[in-house]
Amino acid sequence: MSNNKPLAKNTFSTDESYMLRCLEIAKNGLGTTAPNPMVGAVIVYKDQIIGEGYTSPYGGPHAEVNAINSVKDKALLKRATIYVTLEPCSHHGKTPPCADLIVKHGIPKVVIGLIDPHSKVAGKGIEKLKKAGIEVISGCLEIECRRHHRRFLSFQEKKRPYIILKWAQTADGFIAPKKEARNTKPEPYWITNPYSRQLVHKWRSEEQSILVGTNTALEDNPKLDVRSYTGKNPIRIVLDRNLKIDRTFHLMDGSTPTLVLTDTTKTIESKKNIRYLHLDFNGSIVEQLCHILYQENITSVLIEGGSQTLQSFIDSGLWNEARIFIGSTHFKTGLPAPKFTGEIINTRRIGSDTLKVYSND
Repeated sequence: MSNNKPLAKNTFSTDESYMLRCLEIAKNGLGTTAPNPMVGAVIVYKDQIIGEGYTSPYGGPHAEVNAINSVKDKALLKRATIYVTLEPCSHHGKTPPCADLIVKHGIPKVVIGLIDPHSKVAGKGIEKLKKAGIEVISGCLEIECRRHHRRFLSFQEKKRPYIILKWAQTADGFIAPKKEARNTKPEPYWITNPYSRQLVHKWRSEEQSILVGTNTALEDNPKLDVRSYTGKNPIRIVLDRNLKIDRTFHLMDGSTPTLVLTDTTKTIESKKNIRYLHLDFNGSIVEQLCHILYQENITSVLIEGGSQTLQSFIDSGLWNEARIFIGSTHFKTGLPAPKFTGEIINTRRIGSDTLKVYSND
């Protein structure tokens, strides 16, 4: 799904054209690199791309390493230019510093889209490259690179994950039927068509985590996985103040790493893939949640409900995107859809459904 505004320019310089290629290949890392950013790198020699790469799944080589390794004739690197969406790292993490690798191979010019705001980098990579006599150009397609790296930037600059709200509502504005109807039929009442539901599973594969409230867990018994798409299941997060969700529910089956946020003060022993964390439900839940997820190194979260949970994020102003499906069905009565305001950035039809995407950035 495209949820970006059109690029600001219709024509691009040579450097910008290669940076666009970096952004294109960087998307291959979506859903696998977190909490690392999904970076793209391209190496050019005499107006020809001789190498390119993107960030490997978390713990693997960075984009610059993969790009350099893809170059067949390493001698050409001493006369090439490397383009990269984010400043090369200058510190030892899971892998050695990419800035050192660029210096080692004698690449004379580096074009960077965005300076890395991470405290361990933040200009230090550029400084290291310049000290080695390398020409550095920064800010190439900076707006587009910021948009691409929005999850990483939210985590580094706002100290919270990138927050996506998602719900489906009927044509007459309800997200669920009356409770009486649910008592007679406790299975989910589908508002959208199968194509929209598959798209949601694709989104789940792209984000690091997914969150629901207690009522949604009890009433829908969701799995919150990507069974209708290929990809990695997100970390499941559930708000369960009084521990009402027992082991018979899918969320407690241990199949996927799951965080249970509860108000209990007693220590609860973690089970397979299930951890219990304390949250003060009498305090500011959303702010606490953002802090907890930041401490857990989670850079993005998809909020799938229910209504009270969604409205809490809306009222707090702590959200980045809202993705709203409008189905063709009518409930006439039921649970009203959340109320919010935001800048609409994309509208599209998916069969009988309409998808609207809003921004709060």
